[in-house]
Amino acid sequence: MAPAPGFKPHNCVAFVVLEGTVKDSESVADWQPTASIETLRGRARLIARMRAFFAERDVLEVETPVLGHGGSTDPHLASLSVEAVTQAGRERLWLQTSPEFAMKRLLAAGSGPIFQLARSFRDGEVGRRHNIEFTMLEWYRPGFSLDALIAECDALIRQVLPVPPGETRRHRYRDLFRERLGVDPFTTPLGALRDLAAERGGLAMADADRETCLDLLMSLTIEPELGRSGIDVVVDYPAAQAALARRHRDPEDGVEVAARFEIYLQGLELANGYDELTDATEQRARFEQDAQQRQRLELPNVEIDRRLLAALDAGMPSGSGVALGVDRLIQLALGKSSIAEVMAFTTPRC
Repeated sequence: MAPAPGFKPHNCVAFVVLEGTVKDSESVADWQPTASIETLRGRARLIARMRAFFAERDVLEVETPVLGHGGSTDPHLASLSVEAVTQAGRERLWLQTSPEFAMKRLLAAGSGPIFQLARSFRDGEVGRRHNIEFTMLEWYRPGFSLDALIAECDALIRQVLPVPPGETRRHRYRDLFRERLGVDPFTTPLGALRDLAAERGGLAMADADRETCLDLLMSLTIEPELGRSGIDVVVDYPAAQAALARRHRDPEDGVEVAARFEIYLQGLELANGYDELTDATEQRARFEQDAQQRQRLELPNVEIDRRLLAALDAGMPSGSGVALGVDRLIQLALGKSSIAEVMAFTTPRC
């Protein structure tokens, strides 16, 4: 999961020391893979099953660059960059936090439904459920509603897992807060949310904004219990968490919410899907808001992907898309306790 809104990403070393994922950087034994060869064979079989799933549905597999001239402006993600010598001279290029931007350019070019098993990078994300470099399964369905994509995600998960989980349940974000914490995330005063977040998280929250409080409460008190007896789908997130998703009105009281979902199984967030935003003007405004928030938080500036904006200007078809954590899904499918056990080499051993 991305770092909580408002918090600067932890550095990689701090996470490694806390979670004990590395013994000694000079150890001569750390050349060995973190996953057994038998497990890697199982991983390969499961990835083949994923590819077969999309082949049966005539969804085109694509490959897009790991490097881009623009990166993710999301303040909750820490992008990595490199300097490279290109035709234009020495340039700064961004390692992609997901293949989303390039895949959307393909959609605008008329690709139709597409999927990709992509290497993705997020700085500071190290631990039992995280690695700086990881595999993401991302796919886009022009013309699909969010409900249709949720059903397809459910079918994929059930095809990959050897023992399908129980029933699939859907929850509204605000209903989870009401049921589990006794507060409405959209209407409860910020002061009350700060007090509750401080109590549950043991952190000083006096200066935290609403999204920081909600993210902390969600990650610490609600997420760990999701997906314990089946697949849980959470919908209608706060509008401020829309990212690259459309927004719509909650029929209960007209408050604006994000048209997105997340899927959980056994306390793990597996997938994050959007009714994709296709309005270039709105997307440009959101990128600029991200840049302003990054400046307030004293986070590094990240270049906006101007080619994505040009693709949206040209016209991207309406539809839905989703990103799924492959390493987490394989971890569950093979009954492992961490993603390190299903990856050949995690960052400390690369």
